[in-house]
Amino acid sequence: MTSAAKDSAKPMSPTLTNIQITPELSGLLAVPEGKGPWPSVVMVHEVFGIDDNMRAQITRLAQAGYVVLMPDLYSRGGMRKCLTSTFRALAAGKGQAFDDVAAAKALLASRADVTDKVGVIGFCMGGGFALLLANQGYDAANANYGMLPKDMETALAGACPILGNYGGKDGQLKDAKVKLDSTLTKLKVTHDIKVYPDSGHAFMNPKQGGGPVFGSLLRVSGAKPNPVDAKDAWLRIEKFFGEHLSS
Repeated sequence: MTSAAKDSAKPMSPTLTNIQITPELSGLLAVPEGKGPWPSVVMVHEVFGIDDNMRAQITRLAQAGYVVLMPDLYSRGGMRKCLTSTFRALAAGKGQAFDDVAAAKALLASRADVTDKVGVIGFCMGGGFALLLANQGYDAANANYGMLPKDMETALAGACPILGNYGGKDGQLKDAKVKLDSTLTKLKVTHDIKVYPDSGHAFMNPKQGGGPVFGSLLRVSGAKPNPVDAKDAWLRIEKFFGEHLSS
């Protein structure tokens, strides 16, 4: 293969920009290289916030041809101050975190370089938000090892098509596929839920999350990267979003 051919085979590098979504809410925006318009996606970060893993995930999705905006749900005081309130919002299905995601979605819709198709994707904590947001005006939703809603039938009624990726060794989300398949089938929601038997929680992260101390505990619990399964999960996301977010 020639040098030129090798260069053409490389994924395009999107532009990543730290932006203000509202005066109190910041976020990370990823725009593909080239000329749009592109479909847009709101990305909801995992419990550790916008770290290196989340920057890698937003880059990966933008490379697939999407304008992606990830609101920083910890903008009002950092992870320590905002974590409890964010999880309270997730449990209640309403609150500041949902308002922040809605603000990110509105900003995306105002851009001249996007189409009228918008999706939502989340990882870990963000995956739980993605499920609850699936009936909030999105065209497709992807939950990666996201917590299931307490009242699934009510929370998922009228949802857009949903893609789910879960780890078979994730003890916190045991039987997630069975529960989602059953509920979404009953609600007649288009869905595709897959379990990866050899993976635990957070298997799609490029590197171990949680820092040097907490990260070691997570690894022992099985919450660690699995590059092989992550690659397959991303191929599923690209195909699913391609089907439901293309104009």
